[in-house]
Amino acid sequence: MASRIEDYGMIGDCETAALVSRMGSIDWLCFPRFDSPACFASLLGTDENGHWSITPRLPVLDVRRAYVEDTLVLETEFVTEGGRAAIFDFMPPRDGSSNLVRIIEGRQGEVEFDIDLVMRFDYGRSVPWVTHDASGRLTAVAGPDRLTLQSPVDLKGEDFHSKGSVVVSEGQRIAFTLTHSPSHEPVPVAQDPEATLQQTVLFWQEFVSRCPSVNSYTETVKRSLITLKAMTYLPTGGIVASVTTSLPEALGGPRNWDYRYCWLRDATMTLMAFMDLGYLDEAAAWREWLMRAVAGTPEQMQIMYGVGGERHLPEWEVDWLAGYEGSQPVRVGNAAAGQFQLDIYGEVADALAQARRHGLPPHPRSASLAGVLLPFLEKVWREPDEGIWEVRSGRAHFTHSKVMAWVAFDRASRLAEEFGGEAEAVRRWRQVADEIHADVCSNGYDEELGSFVQSYGSKVLDASLLQIPLVGFLPPDDPRVVSTVEAIERRLIRDGLVLRYETEVADDGLPSGEGAFLVCSFWLCDALVLLGRYADAKRFYEKLVGLCNDVGLLSEEYDPVAGRMLGNFPQAFSHIGLISTALNLARIEGPAEERSLPVEGP
Repeated sequence: MASRIEDYGMIGDCETAALVSRMGSIDWLCFPRFDSPACFASLLGTDENGHWSITPRLPVLDVRRAYVEDTLVLETEFVTEGGRAAIFDFMPPRDGSSNLVRIIEGRQGEVEFDIDLVMRFDYGRSVPWVTHDASGRLTAVAGPDRLTLQSPVDLKGEDFHSKGSVVVSEGQRIAFTLTHSPSHEPVPVAQDPEATLQQTVLFWQEFVSRCPSVNSYTETVKRSLITLKAMTYLPTGGIVASVTTSLPEALGGPRNWDYRYCWLRDATMTLMAFMDLGYLDEAAAWREWLMRAVAGTPEQMQIMYGVGGERHLPEWEVDWLAGYEGSQPVRVGNAAAGQFQLDIYGEVADALAQARRHGLPPHPRSASLAGVLLPFLEKVWREPDEGIWEVRSGRAHFTHSKVMAWVAFDRASRLAEEFGGEAEAVRRWRQVADEIHADVCSNGYDEELGSFVQSYGSKVLDASLLQIPLVGFLPPDDPRVVSTVEAIERRLIRDGLVLRYETEVADDGLPSGEGAFLVCSFWLCDALVLLGRYADAKRFYEKLVGLCNDVGLLSEEYDPVAGRMLGNFPQAFSHIGLISTALNLARIEGPAEERSLPVEGP
């Protein structure tokens, strides 16, 4: 049985990632990419769908875990009646092969560990052919995939498991390396696990050393920064929304989605966080990925792509997996890739504008991209869309979508004006921005409710409306902004956290019920800062930081009643919120890097 979501830590090599439970079981791992079929899939099924546990045989009296300082090397210490021992789990940056390393270290007395390695390919369906050679190396092959285990412990085959045990005493270290490689190629040369440990520590510590001080929030920001970096696909610069699929938004329900892809929205917000902290190399790599991914006609621009820029992401159900705690279906791919969402144009425009302001030189294709996307957006911004929450009940005129369409033209006109663009372009894009602004203020605000609403003509409140002051659509002291924030506080806060929208009223095409979408609570913190309610914002932020698990990770959603994390894990959106709000609080006078540009009110 899988552990609670918050009981997992993540390790990764910036190309894929694994989840490790508090009890030393790796229950999720996709090789060789984030979106590859899992070889350990017990997270969404049973142990028979693949896992690798190294667990003390005697009852565990205490478990303590943490990342080695400023790294993604996970250290888990077990205390038993016989002694203390720790496991170091990590994935070294690749040097031609994909490796997962586990090192057991004896610290006091003796501790006996049981080892159970269950290798399965194709999301837990395919049982590989396992062989042992004279050196003790274990090899598992199924079709195109091969896993090779370098182990000093003799593992025996038993009911399609590879099992064994080992006793470690004080000062002793025992290392295991699991390597993925194509089955038609030679087996990769074994690496020295202790050397790769040092290389991995240096890789992460060098990366984090460039993080500036963020007052008392620095350690929280560093952990989120490492998490976001780990969710970046190094070969292309693409950034995944999460490293998992189908962890449920409500236990036992159908809201289970595959997040192992690059959403333009999530990625641009990650890009903002990187740039705000001075990580311009990551920003430049993402911009290159973007320019390759969106190449083509503007009508074909998607809301998400594969980590390499792939467009075809068909959604299908993995019917042989039972789902996390029975939450079905388990999905691979995401049908939302075919949706029309207006807001992505604004988010991309905002990110590219901020890249210029942070000092990145103009991209050779930026002008060409703007030259086709803005005329297309000018034609379609009046159309309904599926919106930021990717509803499956049909399109609507979502207020947030229109606001972000305004952002696209606002940023384009400001950028042209600031960097010497054509006067006609400045005038034209400003005119369109003003048209959208007037349309939103006329149709997106409900006088009776005293609030902006989710979509034109509705009575539903939506947390995405908090973006109105955050992107500079209206100044924070505008009465409509103040009343909207107050309405969201009254109607969308449940058990101390902000819901995405009023699920009991809205129709998104799925059964109602989900946890609180955590980034929405961070948006409220940011809005409170803008409104000058600093003490309220700080209290709320500290509460949100307290929801992180013991190694500083956050999922997509949280159930405050059950006290459990929900949704895919870890979630980029949530860690973006941790960083952005920390920056806003640290600079208490206003939003991070003045992303919310001053505008003339309607």
